[in-house]
Amino acid sequence: MPSSPANDPKIRILLVDDHQVVRIGLRSLIELQPDMTVVAEAAGGQEAVHAFARHHPDLTLMDLRMPGMSGIEATLAIRRAYPAARVLVLTTYDTDEDIYRALEAGAAGYLLKNTDGHTLLETIRAVHAGTYQLPAHISRRLAQRRAAPELSPRELEVLRLIVQGLSNKEIGAVLGLAENTVKNHVKMILDKLEVADRTQAATTAIRRGLVRLT
Repeated sequence: MPSSPANDPKIRILLVDDHQVVRIGLRSLIELQPDMTVVAEAAGGQEAVHAFARHHPDLTLMDLRMPGMSGIEATLAIRRAYPAARVLVLTTYDTDEDIYRALEAGAAGYLLKNTDGHTLLETIRAVHAGTYQLPAHISRRLAQRRAAPELSPRELEVLRLIVQGLSNKEIGAVLGLAENTVKNHVKMILDKLEVADRTQAATTAIRRGLVRLT
């Protein structure tokens, strides 16, 4: 039976990561703290949503990229059902798009897995206390991303095909568009990404996380 938050003065934490060795390491670190305890673990996003509903943790430590439901999708689902939920992202990924989407989904903090243990623990305490925690370099990346013009869904489709190396004619054939229409989309993409050519657009798309190589 899940423990009750009212009966436990410690910060009750849900660990979400698809790598068991990471969860073991985090649990070992957290359980050494007199003011923290791990109440549940999950190896994926869907499992995290169910675990949150069962245990109602004070804070969820969330990985981003996992098989099936991602950490961003899980954060969004948890926050929709429980608006007061506190989610702290802990990930190896720091692309502009990952940061932006995680915080838009409702995460209250964002750390990389190379963060030292002391910083992680202090961030857990701060997020639990109700503050938003972002390292300075993450804050700068987020500000740049929020200032950048949004690409439309169609422009993102075209950009993905640019990254794959397709010509305007080939992109038009894939998407059912006239070549001139594709050219117009490409021009808008270059303008919005503030780059000079298709190669720079592809590089920027990958660096920012707009397109992921599989």
